[in-house]
Amino acid sequence: MTAVARIASLHRYPVKSMLGETLSQLDVDERGVTGDRGWSVRTPENKMGSGKSSNRFDAVVGLLDLRAAIDDRGAVVVSFPDGSVHAVDDPAAAARLSALLGRPLTFAAETDVTHFDDGPVSILGRASVHALADARGEEVDPRRFRANLVIDTDIAFGEDDWMGRRVRAGTVELEVILPSPRCVMINMASADLAAQPGNLAALARLHDSCLGVIARVVTPGRVATGDELTVL
Repeated sequence: MTAVARIASLHRYPVKSMLGETLSQLDVDERGVTGDRGWSVRTPENKMGSGKSSNRFDAVVGLLDLRAAIDDRGAVVVSFPDGSVHAVDDPAAAARLSALLGRPLTFAAETDVTHFDDGPVSILGRASVHALADARGEEVDPRRFRANLVIDTDIAFGEDDWMGRRVRAGTVELEVILPSPRCVMINMASADLAAQPGNLAALARLHDSCLGVIARVVTPGRVATGDELTVL
């Protein structure tokens, strides 16, 4: 076993393609981070709202201006730019979202089709983000990559070496299954960050458009900020 680094920050995104919440600890179940991407925005064609368009997704401009969280009652709520907050299972939330973004939209809970793009848990090393920033000649904020676990690493793209191996953090054990491919969302503006065009193109040149890794859950449990991540 090798202790690689400590957990720098932990994140959960209750509604896919919206901003989420930074937490001091995360519970992880068989599906992934509890409550992560459990809901999505849907178009009339039943595609999931995203920053990109594909067979599954429809680009919905403005989702990154909104923030989702899980409140003290366990309800998923969305905060709008005007300060209003609506639970996603309240029809008023969909009406407010549709009016704001200028198209008919609804919220849907995950059923038998996963909301994850590539896998349940995303892990990102800070050193990898610093390598992209060096290539760009300007700071790049790790929040652009919407990872669940941000690790305080020293080696750029060192996460790639964990492929096919298991890692442990807190009482959670994960198996790293693939690199994390990135899309145009890492260039986009959000409620927290200005647009930063060129990130995806630079990452394509630097590391085949991948940053961080995706893992599946082997052993559910709990992970906290400051926990060591150990490669087994």
